[in-house]
Amino acid sequence: MTIKIKAIAAVLLAAGLISTQAYSADPLPEPAAKKHTKAAAKPKPVPAATAAELQELKQEMEGQINTLKQQLSDRDVQLKQAQDAAAAAQAAASRAEAAATSQQQAVTENATAVTALQGTVTDLKTNQTNLVTTITDSQDQIKKTIENPDKLHYKGITITPGGYMAAESVYRQHATGGDIPTAFSALPYEHADAYQLSEFYGSARQSRVSMMAEGKVSWGTVRGYVEADFLGTGTSSNSNQSNSYLLRQRVVWGQAETNSGWAFTGGQLWSLATEDKKGISNLSGDILTPQTIDPNYSAGFVWTRQYGFRVTKTFQHAAFGIAAENPEILYTATLAGNTPYAVLGSAGANGGNYNAATGSCSNSTYTTYSESGGLVTPTVKYLNICAPLANISFNQAPDLLVKAAFDPGFGHYEVFGIGRFAHETIFPGITNNAFLYGGVTDVNGVTVAPLSTAGSYNNSVVLGGVGGSFRMPVIAKKLDLGAKGLWGNGVGRYGDTTLSDVTDKVNGEFAALRNTSFLTTAEWNPTPRLAIYLNYGGDYVRRAAYETSTITGATYSASTDSITFKTGNAAVGYGSPIPSNASCNTTGNPTYTGVGFYPAGSCGAATRYVKEYTAGYWYDIYRGPAGRVRQGIQYSYADRQSFSDSEATPVSARGINNMFWTSFRYYLP
Repeated sequence: MTIKIKAIAAVLLAAGLISTQAYSADPLPEPAAKKHTKAAAKPKPVPAATAAELQELKQEMEGQINTLKQQLSDRDVQLKQAQDAAAAAQAAASRAEAAATSQQQAVTENATAVTALQGTVTDLKTNQTNLVTTITDSQDQIKKTIENPDKLHYKGITITPGGYMAAESVYRQHATGGDIPTAFSALPYEHADAYQLSEFYGSARQSRVSMMAEGKVSWGTVRGYVEADFLGTGTSSNSNQSNSYLLRQRVVWGQAETNSGWAFTGGQLWSLATEDKKGISNLSGDILTPQTIDPNYSAGFVWTRQYGFRVTKTFQHAAFGIAAENPEILYTATLAGNTPYAVLGSAGANGGNYNAATGSCSNSTYTTYSESGGLVTPTVKYLNICAPLANISFNQAPDLLVKAAFDPGFGHYEVFGIGRFAHETIFPGITNNAFLYGGVTDVNGVTVAPLSTAGSYNNSVVLGGVGGSFRMPVIAKKLDLGAKGLWGNGVGRYGDTTLSDVTDKVNGEFAALRNTSFLTTAEWNPTPRLAIYLNYGGDYVRRAAYETSTITGATYSASTDSITFKTGNAAVGYGSPIPSNASCNTTGNPTYTGVGFYPAGSCGAATRYVKEYTAGYWYDIYRGPAGRVRQGIQYSYADRQSFSDSEATPVSARGINNMFWTSFRYYLP
């Protein structure tokens, strides 16, 4: 700034000098123009003295002129010096301005550098703050992981425990003896002894434990899962004092899943026929079970949990799967009279680790006849008939299932198919007639063929069905509607009621039963903590009735030692109208058999359908880092009905049950 001031001063000084010189060099004013006058008179001669004075005056003027010239010359020198000084000052000013510009540029560069440095320092401070925050968060996360881990880490895998503890109760208007789960196929008919009494059970047996183990590899993920509850029973299980019920296998499987969406899974799984929430999954939390407290869910729900090996491929909006699953053929038949004997399974064998214990037992008597030397000898026998606790079918091949699931962005949709295979050995010579009257000849000369295993042969049948489901949101995150169904021959096992798959024809061969299962659901979430559900569904089976000529009874005469056979038509198959259902609508005094009391109004009518209406809610009292506390109440109206008989006024058995559940659960976080 000082240099600029000096330069400006020098310029002003030079300008002053130039201005002064200009004033000095101004020409003298021209003499005024002479006025034209009349010619003057001729001057008179100047005297000599005057000439001298003029000469002196001239010399004086010349001296003044010379002095002025000298002054002008001096002024020119001074002006030149001033100009030179001004030029020098201008040059100095230019140099000073250049220096100032250079200094200003340097200052600007320095300011830019300082600004950049300040930005760098600010970034460093920000990075340091972020680093401190990250380190703090990491420390908090590490501390949380150590003190409150969501997952456990062991040798390169993560282990996630899960499950819940449950305190639950059920009240049924009519007794079933079924504890918390409902045995839909055993709901009592009207006038049965159990129908006259109600029942209440409190239980923690549905409490559940689970564990997921998962590890990452270069090509994908390997994982395993195990889940169990306490709904198992053992020979020492009872509700008398200790309530010692067994831990029961629910789901146990291993899986290898590639990064490209292929998954290979084997173990005990939810069947591929069971509905998923999205895609095709194995996890219990991804299975779309009805929101019920009842461990047996709702009538009409299509499901099993069984051994399976499946291969699935998952895309962005679709998934496809194929599975081979463990089969079990459910068989029910009325085998009367001359129907052949068939072998298709047995009770469990202890040596094979199946439960060989027996279930319900009942007493009966029958008479056999033998003939020797023309003499007929009747023998009355007492039989304690016990149904096996576990019927194990002799399976020909695994059940084969295929499934396609679609998630277009609005709901979830599935289609699936089931293929099943059953076989048996038939012994035409072993019939009820041959067993009771084999080799005996009556008074009319009729001889009943004795028992024989000759002519036995194997028979097989193919079963299967198709099904589908949909689940769509009507109001996003508020109201969902859904439906699922299965229709086919011999697929009763996959329905919730577990109605029979097959029965027998007159010749002893399998007859497939036509099964239908369906379930509709509505789930409403008015708040994030409250879920209200409504279900309606049912399991149906179509009648497969046959009849055959048989010996319906025999009259023995001791005096003549002879027998007379009575003949008639006997029912064969499932749901035959021949047997009367009159006893299904009567209640009489019980009879004592020597073992226990049995009701007079017994009813053996085959189940035609079971349908159920369900309503309930779940409310999360607490849901957060410490887990979840949940409470629920459920009401169900169940209706079991049999096939009608062929009486003049057809009679069918029916049993209605009103049931109430409560549940209080704590879920692990």
